[in-house]
Amino acid sequence: MKKDDKEARNSAASKKDRPWLFRTYSGHSSASASNELYKTNLARGQTGLSVAFDLPTQTGYDSDHILARGEVGKVGVPICHLGDMRTLFEGIPLEKMNTSMTINATSAWLLALYIAVAEEQNADISALQGTVQNDIIKEYLSRGTYIFPPRPSMRLITDVVSYTYREMPKWNPTNVCSYHLQEAGATPVQELSFALATAIAVLDAVKEGGQISPEDFPEATGRISFFVNAGIRFITEMCKMRAFVDLWDEILLERYGVQDEKFRRFRYGVQVNSLGLTEQQPENNVYRILLEMLAVVLSKKARARAVQLPAWNEALGLPRPWDQQWSLRLQQIVAYETDLLEFGDIFEGSIEIDRKVEELKAAAREELRLIEEMGGAIAAVDTGYLKESLVNSNTARVQSVIAGELPVIGVNRFTESAPSPLTQEADGGIMTVDEAAEAEQIAGLKAWRASRDDAAVRRALDALSKAARDGSNIMPPSIAAAKAGVTTGEWSEALRQVYGEYRAPTGVGIAVSNAENDILEPAREKVAIAAGELGRPLKVLVGKPGLDGHSNGAEQIAVAARDSGMQVVYEGIRLTPEQIVTAAKAGTVDLVGLSILSGSHIPLATEVCERLKDAGLSHIPVVVGGIIPQEDAVRLKNAGVSAVYTPKDFNMSGIIIDMVDIIMKYEDVA
Repeated sequence: MKKDDKEARNSAASKKDRPWLFRTYSGHSSASASNELYKTNLARGQTGLSVAFDLPTQTGYDSDHILARGEVGKVGVPICHLGDMRTLFEGIPLEKMNTSMTINATSAWLLALYIAVAEEQNADISALQGTVQNDIIKEYLSRGTYIFPPRPSMRLITDVVSYTYREMPKWNPTNVCSYHLQEAGATPVQELSFALATAIAVLDAVKEGGQISPEDFPEATGRISFFVNAGIRFITEMCKMRAFVDLWDEILLERYGVQDEKFRRFRYGVQVNSLGLTEQQPENNVYRILLEMLAVVLSKKARARAVQLPAWNEALGLPRPWDQQWSLRLQQIVAYETDLLEFGDIFEGSIEIDRKVEELKAAAREELRLIEEMGGAIAAVDTGYLKESLVNSNTARVQSVIAGELPVIGVNRFTESAPSPLTQEADGGIMTVDEAAEAEQIAGLKAWRASRDDAAVRRALDALSKAARDGSNIMPPSIAAAKAGVTTGEWSEALRQVYGEYRAPTGVGIAVSNAENDILEPAREKVAIAAGELGRPLKVLVGKPGLDGHSNGAEQIAVAARDSGMQVVYEGIRLTPEQIVTAAKAGTVDLVGLSILSGSHIPLATEVCERLKDAGLSHIPVVVGGIIPQEDAVRLKNAGVSAVYTPKDFNMSGIIIDMVDIIMKYEDVA
């Protein structure tokens, strides 16, 4: 190599920007299994941890609670107490790690456990770096892992913000999350405006709380971060990110008077869109993930600080370690092999990009104005406005896919395909959680309870309850409770007793949509004929058993059934099988439809079928929808389920027609 060429390459390398943090969102089965996975991923070049917690942990239940049945370790790691957290990070020096924890309703508790483990490692708490998501508003709208009503939930968020500002200045205390808004159907404008309205609600609450002085408030705003989504329309998505940067700067300057530019920087991490990953021709998902990542790394002005990518097979089930490695390698190739990080912002001065950015900003400002007129994000949650907006947007998206107006390769275009060799392996191309993991976790939990100082636990819980009642910051008594051996369920129950629980609006109204919808016309005709034969309307119950709060599918089925002329019973998320059977009996329904996306479909659907039979309701058929492997579909049908629907079954009219046929078949037998 010539000397001049070598010097040029060295010069380019010296100017190269630092890459973003490489993360994979992971955790499953148990703390020990997840610890092994984290160490493996770090050894392969991952530079930050992103912890997925299971649904009982996220919703404040211990692993042996009735609602936790079938959910333990399925979508993340179960953490019931300090011993679990200690095992999760064994051999991982937290002082040197940047850890993101996707936790919301119980974020103060999981952060308390994290701090307690860090102290056991003799870490400098003020040096800890990472994030708790700690965004409850989007839980009411899209993901469903809320516990308490909005106002006490906001108080918990502000306590974490205030505590970390004083004690953990490098920590991001809330990570305003628009990711799940897009998963629930949000348009780019809705993602912008709903997320920014949430951030405004948080900052207003912090300001009103008075735990941070007016002089310190500008610096505290600099610790607010965001977690966003990037879809397949990557030019629009990139423009959305540039709009986020401009609007956040504008809000902090004009609304809060933050003068220092560094505190007004839009700091965000990203996971690219999982909603668009397909069960059909899943190998195509690799290309989708790459294109979606480009939306958040191409523009230097709006480049993500951390990126985590889904695996190609997430529409099929739980990714294996190799699948996560493949996604990690994609990030590393873009960061290290391309010349992306050697240039400034390649979109500066683009007429097309500037036009789209300004268009998005103008529409988002108008939506923010409407939310402000309602009284802000919390009021817009209580009225159901935000949830209904997302349900309507998602309905429009689903109908566009069904009609072929929104092309999805392998789904409604170019559907002919050879079998994918990626899914032909013995494991079906996915990882399954060992069914023994739940029993082992519960046994460990009981042993933990038996070994602790019960008097110390009672004192810690009394102090926690007192802080919740008198308005003291919740973090110090939570950390003390963690060290005393309090469990996740006990911490949450103490706060439930003070704050109460909450049921968020479902966003599914009883009124039939007036929107033109030719797609459902065949279903309407089928429902009308069946109702005429029976001499009464058809009535279905759509149920969400267990702790899975991803309600998009259930909502779309409920809306489609309603708009097809059926009467619909839909009471939202987080129901026990017993509650579903009771509602079916009280409502005299013709069919029960269950939506389960957490992997707990076998125990929950089986229990619903058994309870219907025991209640003398075996004449009511059960259908199930979710991410369900073929072998599990066979098991469900053997247990009494009439039909199983997976993401490939996206034609709502076809599903409704199928449901009518099932109802009429049962009526004939009866």
